[in-house]
Amino acid sequence: MKQIKVDVAVIGAGTAGMAAYRAARHAGKQVVLIEGAEFGTTCARVGCMPSKLLLAAANGLHDAKAQAPRGIEGTHALEANSEHVLAYVRSERDHFVKGVLKETDSFPQDTIIRGFARFESRNVLLIDDFARVEAASVVIASGSASVIPDDFKVFEDHLVTSDDVFDLKTVPRRCAVFGAGPIALELGQAFARLGVEVFMFGRKNHVGGLSDTPVRDALIEALRQEFYLDPDATILEKSMQDGEPTIRFKSLDGTERTERFDRVLIAAGRKPALASLQLEKTGIELNDKGVPVFDESSMQCGDSSIFIAGDCDGTRPFLLDAADEGKLAGDNAARFSEVQSVKRKVPFSIVFCEPQVIAVGTSYDELDKQMTVTGSVSFETQGRSRVLRQNRGLLHVYAHARTGKFLGAQGCGPALEHLGHLMAWALQLDLSVEDMLKLPFYHPVIEEGLRTALKEANKKCFEARAQTAPELPNAAGC
Repeated sequence: MKQIKVDVAVIGAGTAGMAAYRAARHAGKQVVLIEGAEFGTTCARVGCMPSKLLLAAANGLHDAKAQAPRGIEGTHALEANSEHVLAYVRSERDHFVKGVLKETDSFPQDTIIRGFARFESRNVLLIDDFARVEAASVVIASGSASVIPDDFKVFEDHLVTSDDVFDLKTVPRRCAVFGAGPIALELGQAFARLGVEVFMFGRKNHVGGLSDTPVRDALIEALRQEFYLDPDATILEKSMQDGEPTIRFKSLDGTERTERFDRVLIAAGRKPALASLQLEKTGIELNDKGVPVFDESSMQCGDSSIFIAGDCDGTRPFLLDAADEGKLAGDNAARFSEVQSVKRKVPFSIVFCEPQVIAVGTSYDELDKQMTVTGSVSFETQGRSRVLRQNRGLLHVYAHARTGKFLGAQGCGPALEHLGHLMAWALQLDLSVEDMLKLPFYHPVIEEGLRTALKEANKKCFEARAQTAPELPNAAGC
C-alpha cells in the first residue's frame, strides 16, 4: 500500500473541496485532493446549472404562449420538442462542466488522488485498498446524495432523481413529483411548462423552504394555477400496474384518487454523503444524523484537526455557502492549531421557480415574534409586476419592533432573485428599515414593492416605540 504524508487532505472535489484545496495550497501547505467519483461539481453536473437551463427553456415557451392578452396572436401553436430541449440542456450543461474540469486539470496531478477515502484514525485515511494518507489536518467535503426511501423502489426504472433526470431523452407525458422543496419546484414547474401533466406531492406543508404561512400559501396558490400540488399529501399506495407507476392518494377534496404515470421524480431532499467515511474511527462528536458537530464560524469539528465544508455538513446547501465554507475550512486546516473564527455571511436562499422564492436572514420560525414587526406587499397590484404580467406573490419583511433593525424577509414574487440580493446586502450591512428607505427607488420598478413593505414595517416600528416607556430615546432606525 502506497504511503503518503501531507499537511492537509481534502476529501471531495466539489465546490467546497476545491475551495479548501486552493486555500490550503495558497497557505503554502502540502495538500492532496481525494475524489472517487466524477470531477465537475454537483452544481454544474446535476444541480444549479442544468436545472436553470431546463427552466429557461420551459419559461421561454410559457412566456411566448402567454402573449395573447397583449394582442400577440398565433403563439398558442408553439410546442416543445422535448428531445431537442433535453439535448440542448445537456450540451450547455457540458459547457459548464468543462469549465470546472479545466480548473481541476490545472491542479498538479501529484496532488490528486482518485479513489474513495475512509478514516483509519483521526489523522489517517485509507484510499480504497491502494493508498494510506497521513495528514496533519483533514477537510471533509464529500457532498450530498439524493434520498430514495425504500418504498419508492417499487417503481424500478421508472423512478428518477435530480441526479439523473437530465439524462432522460424526452420528458414524460405524466409525472408524479415527490417533494416540494427547491429541486422539486424547479423541475416540476419546468416539466409542467414543457407540457407534462405534473402531480406534486409534498409533506407537512414544506414548500419552497418557506416557514411564513401567508407567503407559503401565496406560493401554493400561484403554483396550483399550473399543476396539481398537495403540500401535505396522504399517499395510500404505491405500485406498478400494467407496467406503469400507480399512486393511490387522498385528493385535495378528501376523496380517494388513483393516477398512473410514466415517471416518478423523487426530490424529497438530499442527505450528507458521509456513511462510507467511517467517522466513528475519528473520535469526533456526531449528531443524531451522523454528521460531525462543528463550529460554523471556523468549520472545525470540536477541537480536532478535522474540518467540514459544503453540503455534507447539513446546514446551508447552497453553492455560495459551499465556496465560503470550503475556503474557511482550508484556511483553518492549513493553520491548525491556530484556528480563526469569522463572521459568516447572512443566510440567503433563492428558488428559481415562478414566482421566485427567497428567504433572507434568520428563519421566520426563529424570530422573536413579540419583538418583530412585519411589512407586507402583494405583487398582484404592484405596478411594474402588472405591466410585466408577473403580478403574483407576496413579500414579507421583518424588523425589530423597537430599534427598526432589518431582520430579514421571506417572499415569492417576480424578480426576487434581485430583490433578495438587495435585502441580503442590507442585512449584512446591519441597516435599519429607515436606512433602507433612504436609498433610491426608481419608477416604475418591482423594487417599489419592496419599498411598500419597508414603509409598512417602519410605520409599525414607530407605533411599537410609541407604546413603550421613554427608556429608548436613542433607539436607531425608527
